Amino acid sequence: MELYQLKSFLAVVAERNLTRAAEKVFTSVPAVSAQIKALEEELGVQLFERSSRGMALTAAGERLAEEARRTLDAAQRLRQAAAQLRGEVRGVLRMGPVTDPLALRLGEVLVKLAERHPGIGLQLLQRLSLQSVQALRRGDVDCAYVLYDGEAADGLIVQRLRRMDLAVAVPRRFADREWPVSRDALLSLPWIGTPPECGLRPAAERLFQSAGREPAHSLMAETEAAVRGMVASGLGAAVLRLDQAKAAVDAGELRIWPHWQDETWLCWLQREEPHGSEDTALGALRELVLEVWEG
Repeated sequence: MELYQLKSFLAVVAERNLTRAAEKVFTSVPAVSAQIKALEEELGVQLFERSSRGMALTAAGERLAEEARRTLDAAQRLRQAAAQLRGEVRGVLRMGPVTDPLALRLGEVLVKLAERHPGIGLQLLQRLSLQSVQALRRGDVDCAYVLYDGEAADGLIVQRLRRMDLAVAVPRRFADREWPVSRDALLSLPWIGTPPECGLRPAAERLFQSAGREPAHSLMAETEAAVRGMVASGLGAAVLRLDQAKAAVDAGELRIWPHWQDETWLCWLQREEPHGSEDTALGALRELVLEVWEG
């Protein structure tokens, strides 16, 4: 049994599809298929039920998937322990950031990481905020920047970095023609929504609920940049981060409705480290993130 076989096994578990799993582990579909087959032969159990809908775990596969995760985690801890004995911190971390690297001060973190810990590699995996939370719980990423106003969950550490004020952005064509004075008038405009996994979504839902109305999002955008662009194009109103909305006002793109404001938090989330150790690559990265935001 080889560690790469276990990595392929867990990739198929996560993706339920050989093609996507092969992309995830940077190899070919026949190679992943052969690795799964070899693993099944060595273990003497069937790991997946194969069908036209994809790959579904068997009962044996479900039980062994957790053991595979523990085995890979143990191998990673062994490598890190050896690196510490050499006076180094090494490892490859998978980070799920939100879509605005400037707001994250990500450049500062990456510069410090390269200077102090050149043995740490970082893979940036773009996701919506709550998608990153879900990916952390599954073990698909190690850490993430997210817009999040929830509490810490089992197995996750939540560190609030900065409060993010939110505002309603209104297209200039509505502002110049018939400015919505009341909340009802505002909510009667066309609205641009975001997916449930977006960190802006809860605030928009609270706004509609405060007026006893159901969210009426006739248009949808996945990223904050796309939402801003659609408001600027005159398609509808939307909730934006206040800093983005002010920048758009300065650029003459839209106006801010002054009678509502909400907030969320930019947070650092990570998986809990084994035995609470901070002498790992993840601990080193977290230390740099907090240094940048507290400095």
